[in-house]
Amino acid sequence: MEQACDLTSKRCKPCEGGVPPLSQAEADNMMKQLEGWQQSGNQIDKTYHFKNYYQTIAFVNAIAWMAHREDHHPSLTVTYNSCQMEYTTHAIGGLSENDFICAAKADALFGL
Repeated sequence: MEQACDLTSKRCKPCEGGVPPLSQAEADNMMKQLEGWQQSGNQIDKTYHFKNYYQTIAFVNAIAWMAHREDHHPSLTVTYNSCQMEYTTHAIGGLSENDFICAAKADALFGL
């Protein structure tokens, strides 16, 4: 998916608030660049499935590294063989480009 590659090449920008969240039309356009993600109100989410606990935790550790590097952190729900990831930009009470950048990077890590 070529457009997602555009997102993975971007870096998150610091967001301390004071800017509006993406409009629904902007969020819809960004969603087209992701595969398997869903929007629920002010957040996007996806569940990744694995063969075992080790693979799940290896993925979670990779996500932790990426989130630290981007300074944009998801909410994670981790089970034996799955990881549900949710992104929103709390400082603006909605979605920002950062959420979509990190979602695309999570997909790229899952594909490794």
